[in-house]
Amino acid sequence: MIKNAGLGQRKCAGIAAEALTRGVRTAVNVEKETINERNLYKRLSALGAKKGLVGATINEYLREGGVPHKQELMRCIKELRRFGRHHQALETMEWMDTRNVNLSHRDHATRLDLICKTQGIDAAEDYFNGLPPSAKNQFTYGALLNCYCVEKMKDKALDLFDKMHQMQIAPSSLAFNNLMSLYMRLGQPEKVPPLVDEMKKRKIPLSTFTYNIFMHSYSCLDDIEGVERVFEEIMQEAGKRYDWTTFSNLAVAYVNAGLNEKAVLALKKVEQEMGPRNREAFHYLLSLYARTANIGEVHRIWKSLRSSLPTVTNLSYLTMLQALNKLNDIHGLKNCFREWESTCSSYDIRLANLAIGAYLRHDMAEDAESVFHSALKRSSGPFFIAREMLMMYYLKNRSIRLALQCMEAAISELDGSEWQPKSDSICKFLTVCEEEKDVDSAEEFCKYLKKVNCLNHRVYKSLLQTYVAAAKTAPYMRTRIEGDGIEICSELENLLQNVSPE
Repeated sequence: MIKNAGLGQRKCAGIAAEALTRGVRTAVNVEKETINERNLYKRLSALGAKKGLVGATINEYLREGGVPHKQELMRCIKELRRFGRHHQALETMEWMDTRNVNLSHRDHATRLDLICKTQGIDAAEDYFNGLPPSAKNQFTYGALLNCYCVEKMKDKALDLFDKMHQMQIAPSSLAFNNLMSLYMRLGQPEKVPPLVDEMKKRKIPLSTFTYNIFMHSYSCLDDIEGVERVFEEIMQEAGKRYDWTTFSNLAVAYVNAGLNEKAVLALKKVEQEMGPRNREAFHYLLSLYARTANIGEVHRIWKSLRSSLPTVTNLSYLTMLQALNKLNDIHGLKNCFREWESTCSSYDIRLANLAIGAYLRHDMAEDAESVFHSALKRSSGPFFIAREMLMMYYLKNRSIRLALQCMEAAISELDGSEWQPKSDSICKFLTVCEEEKDVDSAEEFCKYLKKVNCLNHRVYKSLLQTYVAAAKTAPYMRTRIEGDGIEICSELENLLQNVSPE
């Protein structure tokens, strides 16, 4: 017995030692996997907006000894989705498919959502229809419902919701939230409260998002008392069903109602609930304090953001510039933009466009042009928005030739892009040509409009009016209009009698 006991003790000691060793190895492996995961995500993130390169990137990672486990890949997909990199996220799932990695029901739902975002609703429906019956459950049905709601396909969304009920797929707060979001997108906020009542009737718990959209629906209905009733319900009956977004939604409602003092009190609560490093909350604070015309608080929040967060991103600078623009603080905007431009690691054309627009509104043409030329050197564009803003500024100052140069440059940069000038811009250009009796510029502008498929009845009407104002004729105008597929109505016919008499 003693001998056996000693053997048992040695065996237990051996098992313990093996377990300890396995624990050390596991810890090492966990650390190695974490490093590998960061390394893989860093490579995928570095692809930027490029498509079709994810598979090759992961294969290269494999050849170098990396082992991309499913859990690691799904975390990469989660991060890619979080930053709007839907194409890369889907390509990652497609690579997993080529390696026969088993997808869970939740994974199928994720893939369906990515297909909808990158390939459209028809492709998402095809994917759903091709799933095995076992994979058609609350997750994939819920993902398809969300796709219909995002695409504003009301009839299909309601039909699917009813089908889920008939199949006894338990409705969740997420499904109801999708329908509420659909009605808000459709401009029908009055249909949100009845959905909340239905949730309460079915004893489905209201999530923080549910309460927020419930409050927002009353705000859109200009029912500030309704907003406050929901807020009181959250505070008294819902327990900890609120976060900083609840108070930001309350602040938005107060701002929309012109109740700035109440809005500021709500924003103070946002600061209490948001945590020290919540970039999104900082952005909301900057925007909402700007809407209350409180420039001091905007600068205070900006200072707090910069001291609290390790990096100040392009989006943070953009939000601050938008706030300063809202406050008409052109001096502060200029300083903020210069600071960003001198320190940014990647040049974001959105910030340049904002600065150009602000400078032009203040007749600071030289500053606007300086920013634009800098953007041409440091960014790959697109530059359509900036060129159109400059074009409109030149037109305001009757500099038609400079405006035409902007249009010409925009056309030369199309390269498959689907840009078109705004209808207001087209109208303004042709109106100035008519007032200046400048037929040649009007004709040249119409030549560019034809290249972007913008010729229509109104354009030809303005062109003909310019000919009339300049007392000029165009013998083949009638044939030209008909050749462009535009019906000659009585309005055009009257003008043609003067411009292109038979």
